[in-house]
Amino acid sequence: MPGGVVHRSPIYRCTQATSFELGFHAAPAYALLGVADRAPAPLQTSPVTSYATFTPGSCAEVDALSRPAAALGGRIIKSPYPTCYGLWQAVLADPENNMFRLSFKGLPEGVAASKLPA
Repeated sequence: MPGGVVHRSPIYRCTQATSFELGFHAAPAYALLGVADRAPAPLQTSPVTSYATFTPGSCAEVDALSRPAAALGGRIIKSPYPTCYGLWQAVLADPENNMFRLSFKGLPEGVAASKLPA
């Protein structure tokens, strides 16, 4: 895929296409994404640890696309926030409770990237 792996840390890897990412994360990422209740028990096989990430063209689009989630039968798990990668991101679930993200490479003016917990 063009660009290869672009987001990478000790707890996350993704493969990226033009407007889509498929991410894989380790156990500590569950809490950062606001889905700690989905984390597998220690030494247990995870049900699914990958999720789709759609990449709108701006921070404003992430905000706007997040808003109708509940009205459409889904839910906002984590409202738009700054990631440690310098992305503006929202975590959502569809009506069948499948998790996905909206993520833009950049932050709103005056917003700093978050830091990974120690």
